[in-house]
Amino acid sequence: MIFVTVGSRNYPFDRLFIELDKLVEEKVIKDKIFAQIGTSSYKPKNYEYKDFISQEEFTNYIKKSKFVISHGASGSIMKALNENKKVIAVTRLEKYGEHINDHQVQNNEAFGANGYVLPVFEITELKDAIIKIQEGKDNLKKWENKDPLAIVKLIDDFITKNWK
Repeated sequence: MIFVTVGSRNYPFDRLFIELDKLVEEKVIKDKIFAQIGTSSYKPKNYEYKDFISQEEFTNYIKKSKFVISHGASGSIMKALNENKKVIAVTRLEKYGEHINDHQVQNNEAFGANGYVLPVFEITELKDAIIKIQEGKDNLKKWENKDPLAIVKLIDDFITKNWK
């Protein structure tokens, strides 16, 4: 099972759910999908979904999943990494009305540059990211969270080095 999560903030992410439906129809994705779609107006046709789920359900879906497809929010990504799940992090973009700014670009660049997630910046990249994980060609590093502030340091270091 693939678990897809986009959080509970009031920003739709229709682009992601439309693309997932397309990839199921093309048989790129053969696994069952469960998606937490938040405030998205698009309703998936080829997989199960709920608008919102409890924290307990969220944790259970992560634990049951082969891998997680998440929006670029560090909290969702970290919960999946802390359960030793591989993560595809799809960036919400301001130009599509998916967030108030493009801060998820920096989050996903930092996680991706350090080898912890497969970042997807444009939805056309999702197919390749899914295929890489399904074929075991993702080369992702295992996250080891020994420092509770590790994620803050990871993102801060990346931004300091790359956004001067």
